[in-house]
Amino acid sequence: MTTIKGPGIFIAQFIGEEAPFNNLENICQWAKEKGFIGVQLPTLDDRFIDLQKAAESKTYADELKGTVNSFGLDITELSTHLQGQLIAVNPVYDTLFDSFAPEKYRKNPKARKEWAVQQLKYAAKASENLGLTAHATFSGALLWPTVYPWPQRPQGLVEMGFKELAKRWLPILNVFDECGVDVCYEIHPGEDLHDGISYEMFLENVDFHKRACLLYDPSHLLLQCLNYLEYIDFYHQRIRAFHVKDAEFNPTGKQGVYGGYQSWVNRAGRFRSLGDGQVDFKAIFSKLAAYDYQGWAVLEWEDSLKNSEDGAREGAEFIRKNIIHVTDKAFDDFAGTTPDEKLNKSVLGL
Repeated sequence: MTTIKGPGIFIAQFIGEEAPFNNLENICQWAKEKGFIGVQLPTLDDRFIDLQKAAESKTYADELKGTVNSFGLDITELSTHLQGQLIAVNPVYDTLFDSFAPEKYRKNPKARKEWAVQQLKYAAKASENLGLTAHATFSGALLWPTVYPWPQRPQGLVEMGFKELAKRWLPILNVFDECGVDVCYEIHPGEDLHDGISYEMFLENVDFHKRACLLYDPSHLLLQCLNYLEYIDFYHQRIRAFHVKDAEFNPTGKQGVYGGYQSWVNRAGRFRSLGDGQVDFKAIFSKLAAYDYQGWAVLEWEDSLKNSEDGAREGAEFIRKNIIHVTDKAFDDFAGTTPDEKLNKSVLGL
């Protein structure tokens, strides 16, 4: 078994115009002071990483890694969540998702998709240059507007949607394979890969590609009323990244899973800072340790109540306390015996 690495922090929700959140050096210093030993980097802000340059220049990648290391931190993974979203966009969301791409690709879905594909390919090579083995992203979604089957979905629509999604991702997965990096899809509402069944449908269509792996985030599973512990039993061999994020679901007589179009603070299901929600992290860390998860535990902070500074500080300590430093011996070794075939036969009456 392997002790999980961490605590790490996904910095996307903290980036801003003011120090210490306005460049890589400042945010690394801040993260170290909060108690983290790793940072997961989003890849759309060149104040933190020039993704294309990291893919094309090993020298730049080494310098970037060196900068992070100089603060006593490691890069846990790169993230292309926003670019991954643009690999597959149903036309109903064209306008809303346009802002995820540079302005010159907006109002041009074909060019936007091509840009996103190239971004993922850069991320594969950049990850390799940085010595990383896992990458965090979204799958995108062609079918999400039809997730609730009313009006009725036309026959064959789902099959066609997953076939097309796989067609778009297979060349990307192959590039990641060449670079020795796993693509870790965050299972998330709004993506076609939003639960275990949809992930399995995708796997079948990419011929169970060995790089089509998972980012485990229990908050999204809890809010779908999905058994997030059994999920680990089913998919532990594919889990290569881990967002440690809490959530709570408190349905009422007025609203449930869909939230009644309310703000986050007024929804029945909402994200919380670590320890303030309903996720059983002791059981999660135990299962991941037992299944020999070898990646990072990375805080993703999202909370509409608690401020981010407290959420980060408390989150680092929460993860540290929950990481199980796995044993290198069995607790009952003192009562064991040496191998003895004659004794074994005697015990069995042979």
